[in-house]
Parts: sequence; structure tokens; C-alpha cells
Amino acid sequence: MNIRTLETFVWIARLGSFRAAASRVYASQPSVSARIAGLEDQLGIELFDRSGKKITLTAKGREFLVYAEKMLSLHGEMLQAVAKPSSIQGTIRLAVSETIAHTWLPQLLERVSEAYPAINLELDVDISLNLAEKLKNHEIDIAFLMGGVNQPGITNRDLCRYSLTWVASPQLDIPDQPMSLAELATWPIVTYPRKSEPYIAIRSLVDPMNHSTRVHSCSSLSTIIRMTVDGLGVSALPREILQRELDAGVLRQFEVDATVPDLTFIAAYRAAPTSSVVHAIAELALITAKERAGLVEQSPAER
Repeated sequence: MNIRTLETFVWIARLGSFRAAASRVYASQPSVSARIAGLEDQLGIELFDRSGKKITLTAKGREFLVYAEKMLSLHGEMLQAVAKPSSIQGTIRLAVSETIAHTWLPQLLERVSEAYPAINLELDVDISLNLAEKLKNHEIDIAFLMGGVNQPGITNRDLCRYSLTWVASPQLDIPDQPMSLAELATWPIVTYPRKSEPYIAIRSLVDPMNHSTRVHSCSSLSTIIRMTVDGLGVSALPREILQRELDAGVLRQFEVDATVPDLTFIAAYRAAPTSSVVHAIAELALITAKERAGLVEQSPAER
């Protein structure tokens, strides 16, 4: 009975599928089946009920799962406390929103590589709504996303926040004086995808103005910026990702007599066989985000 076999068993129990677990532990399905068959032979019990369309844990399997999770958790804690970071191996599936990818993600990746040189990162950049679903479905290990994930067993930690700046292409000839909501509602608006927090907030501002405001939603932050530069509408975006466009003069800032709530980002992750390293990556992310915001001082080596 080894750690790899226990980890395989836990992932089958969580995902409900030998195939899904094989993908998660980077093994072939026959290898996964052989590990479980060997474990059941060693214990002299059946851990899974395979009679239905979906495999489920037997009563003894549910009892064994409690101990297996404890052993994996203790194993992770032991490695984190005793082993050299260079000896800690594995793959962490890290998922981030595009705003994070455009700001301090490269600095975080460098830190993770230095702290855990034998850890492989699988990076996924997607909208927050999709990241939340992926975390719920065990498809990723940790996510940096807007709004967090409301599900038992998932830890949500405040990561960073960005205020939104209204910008437009100079070719739209936006007036210099602050714009009223009624005036804003006459312009097309390019923003984050439907059901996202910024989209909902902007809709709540312009809909009461009784204008048929065109709101172009997009899941790609780069495309939102491109559409705004091309004059297809105005946008409310974090200034941190617009500095190049503002400096080049292809976008200009303007004022609106209303504020859109800040974008609040959360580090969300669940307890897992790799939870100790995931927790450590979350800690590194918190430090990196605070440094980027100027809340803590960078180390001399990183200046």
C-alpha cells in the first residue's frame, strides 16, 4: 500500500470515474484499475460498487476513504515540513482570470519555480465563471478569480482588488467634463461577459436611463481592449492593464458621475492530496499581489 495507490483511490472516489482519475494522476486507465485491484486484494474487501452505470464507494470504501485522506494529508504536511523543496514533485493545475494574467502572474510563476523546482504547473486562463465550475468539478487545484467559489470544502482568501477606469478611443471625441449616467447610456459599452460582476454592475447603471444602450460582452480581456481602441465602444477596465494604451494615446480616460464596484479577486482552492503545496502557492500569490499593490516591500533580489 503506497501513497500513489492511495492518491489514485481518493481521486476515483471524488471524481466517480476510473477514466477521470487516470487523467488526474497521469496514468493509464489499466494502471489505475490494476492499482485498485491490488489494493482490494491486499485489504480483502471491495472498495467500489461497479454494478451500476457509475461506480460508487461501498460501505467499507467510504470508511477507507476517511483514513486514506488523512494519510495523504499527513504525507503532504510531512513533505512540506521536512523535505527539501526541490524533492517535492507533482503537478498543480493553476487557473487564473485574464486580469491576473495581464498583471502579476509572471512574477508568481517565477516564485513558484524557485520555491518548488520539481513541481509542474498546468496553467489555465479563463473567465471567472468557468474557473469556478472547474474548481467545483475537481478539474483544477487552485483558481485566482473574481467573486470566489461558494461550496463546502473550498477555501476562499482575499487576493487583490482593482478599481475600474472608464476609457475610450480619442476618435470617439468623448467630452472632457464628467459624463452623466444618461450620457453614458448613449454610448456603446464593451465589457466583461454576461453574468460577470462587471457586466451586471454596468447594466444596473445604464438600464434605468431608458436608453437602448448597446452593451457588447466579451470573454477575452485582450479583445475588449482591442475593441475599445478601435472605437467600438467605451469600457471600464483596470488601469493596471491599460498603461501601454494610455501612454501611447490610443486610449484616454474620462470621468463618469457614478462608480463601478472594484474587481475583487479571490484565491480559491480545496483540500486535496496536494493541498500543502496548493496552500503554499496561495501564500506566494498573496505576497506577490500585495507587492504589486505596494502594500509590502519587495525583497532586494526582486527589485
